[in-house]
Amino acid sequence: MKLIKAMATVAGLTGLSRIAGFIRDIMTAAILGAGPVADAFFVALKLPNFFRRVTAEGAFSVSFVPLYSEALEKEGKEEANNFTLNAFYIMLYGLGATSLLALWAMPWVLYAVAPGFIGDEVRYDLAVEMARITFPYLLFMSLTALLGGVLNALDKFAPFAFAPVLFNVTLIAALLMSDMAQTAGHAMAWGVLVAGALQFTWLVFNARKAGVRLRFKRPVFDVKIKRLFKLMGPGVIGAGVMHINLFADLIIASFLATGSISYLYYADRLNQLPLGMVGIAVGTALLPMLSRTLAAKKTDEARDLFNRALEYCLLLALPAALALAIIPLPLITILFERGEFSQEDSLQTALVLMAYAIGLPAYITVKVFSTAHWARQDTKTPVKIAVAATVTNIVLSLILIWYMGVVGIALATGLTGWMQFFAHIQALKDHEAARFDTQFKGNIPKIIASTCVMGLALYGASQMLEGWIYSGGVQQIAALLALVLGGVSVYAVCVLATGVIKLQDVKRYLVKG
Repeated sequence: MKLIKAMATVAGLTGLSRIAGFIRDIMTAAILGAGPVADAFFVALKLPNFFRRVTAEGAFSVSFVPLYSEALEKEGKEEANNFTLNAFYIMLYGLGATSLLALWAMPWVLYAVAPGFIGDEVRYDLAVEMARITFPYLLFMSLTALLGGVLNALDKFAPFAFAPVLFNVTLIAALLMSDMAQTAGHAMAWGVLVAGALQFTWLVFNARKAGVRLRFKRPVFDVKIKRLFKLMGPGVIGAGVMHINLFADLIIASFLATGSISYLYYADRLNQLPLGMVGIAVGTALLPMLSRTLAAKKTDEARDLFNRALEYCLLLALPAALALAIIPLPLITILFERGEFSQEDSLQTALVLMAYAIGLPAYITVKVFSTAHWARQDTKTPVKIAVAATVTNIVLSLILIWYMGVVGIALATGLTGWMQFFAHIQALKDHEAARFDTQFKGNIPKIIASTCVMGLALYGASQMLEGWIYSGGVQQIAALLALVLGGVSVYAVCVLATGVIKLQDVKRYLVKG
């Protein structure tokens, strides 16, 4: 089955990126810590990432990939590539102008995204400086995302999935050379910019290998581009509203104690490991495949793709979420507690991680639900759900911070994920390809039972290894490996014993997929 091979490719390379990312985060925690310079850098990093996710990986990708896939299916590669060139140059000119404007207006932009920094001369001035360095990353990564969408639609998933590895390796190099910069935060800001250029160059090289050449072309607002912008309209709103959640968290956290933004960042990095490996993998692989099957009116095949994607998401998301909720402090302590990152930082970050983990399965499955809407070129329904989710998240955050501080922000995010989950299920009731099949309904109880058994085993192991977990040195690493490998082993035995996964099926999919 092509979906499994595509997911395995993306998940494997995303996993490699996450390993490099953890090395980067361990070094960041030790060198940058959770103080004012760290807070300023994380704001500078989130700013271009916000616009990138809205314009490129948000509205643009979910609108562009189905149209490109449709053109590829019905008109051939040449017409599809002409559509790509048009979109590329429109994005280049539009985001190039936006980047220049943002560099000039950055002092005022920071008033909007981190108002809690106003009056704090250290954090505010540093954030302005670093954000001016990082913001052009938006242009590089938006163009990278466009080329990645093209390659994914051509069933070449590896190049775009590998690009984040370059990002993490570049930031590791920046940290190693941080003594040469004004602060470690400045070194990392320059690393972000260089990483964007490297990722773009990598995707250009692979696009050329796939027959997509970026010759100069005067952009023309033809029928396809107009249709793209028509789809992007609600997509921009939807993706923008969804990521306003992230900025709402940032804005609210900026008013809390110093270090709050950093706690959210470090906890989210661990939360993003399964979210990235599973959610991004399934969304990346599923969108072009589902788009093609729906364009070819192959409803049964589309339904099978939807159900298997959802099943694989829950198969991996449920145990990951439970593990993060059961052993958050051992994970944070072993990975980050050294150098400038204190024991109190570990405790606060662990509480935030536990709250994030509550919503992890919901956010991963929402990627499948959203893909089902986008594949049939419906960008409006996700917008309505995203608007409701944003309002819910902000209201809950403002309520919960009075009782739980920064942990309340993470808990609001987790609870909002489940609101979106049920809203999507309701919205997809009339989607023939999004109906749950018999196999899915039969496997879900088995997955839940297997997850519970793993959770009990993991809790028991964490109690037995408590002395090693907080001892430091080699014993900590051994404890972490024992917890991870033990949890994975127990879960694997359970899903095989219950018949959720069959070894012969795995072999068949990987060999013949």
